Amino acid sequence: MSQQARATGLLPFREELTQCLRFIRRPSLKRTFANRPAEARAFGAWHADWWPGIAPKRLLAWAAMLWLVNIVLLGPLVLTVFELSGATHRIDVRNLPWFLALIWAPIVEELLFRFGLRRPIHALWLVPVLILVFLNGMQWWAGSLLGVSVLILWWLGRWNVMPRVWAWPWLRAYCRHFPWVMHASVLAFAVLHLHNFQFEQMAWWMMMVLVLPQWVTGQVLAWMRVERGIGAAMLLHALFNAGPLAVVWVGLHFANGSV
Repeated sequence: MSQQARATGLLPFREELTQCLRFIRRPSLKRTFANRPAEARAFGAWHADWWPGIAPKRLLAWAAMLWLVNIVLLGPLVLTVFELSGATHRIDVRNLPWFLALIWAPIVEELLFRFGLRRPIHALWLVPVLILVFLNGMQWWAGSLLGVSVLILWWLGRWNVMPRVWAWPWLRAYCRHFPWVMHASVLAFAVLHLHNFQFEQMAWWMMMVLVLPQWVTGQVLAWMRVERGIGAAMLLHALFNAGPLAVVWVGLHFANGSV
């Protein structure tokens, strides 16, 4: 660990990026203590899981890195396949889904795909509930179900409800197979975003190219969830979504102003 990490309790971004890449190659539930500030650890593991424990500057650095990768490296490839396939995007640029992108999607998708990475016992009941919420969208009862689920999670953490003894052998097996679980969750997260496109017929490899940005972003979000907690993953997810929407909004604003 560098002197800066010892002094601040946090790794420099370059070292953290290296750690993230190492996690993607060989996923593990081991957490680097240096990535958790003392104030984020002071109230116990459950509190630290929800409390972001990440400075805005570092959060912006991760978002900027993902924007750079997705726009500069993957953008031209995705755009080429998008045009060749004849697909169209479901998002109406005249009615940008701010609430969906910044609040609903980060909460629902992080709880659905990544909360259980560290808490697989809770995922046994949470994932089916969140699938129901996701499939029905922003309806009042789906939002109520989401809120109740979050309250239950907080209650379980508040009273330190632990799995029974019978669960420990199962948890040990889960840890052994965690790399498969992590990559499967990222792939499912990416495939989910095919719903953003409309197309009649398309080769499977074209579909995979269209969601490459979500696949790459999902890898980083999985590491963020395991390393820094679900709160940090939600914040990074929301900030990442905000970037493209802000660019579209600014472009439309100047286009309308120039007319």
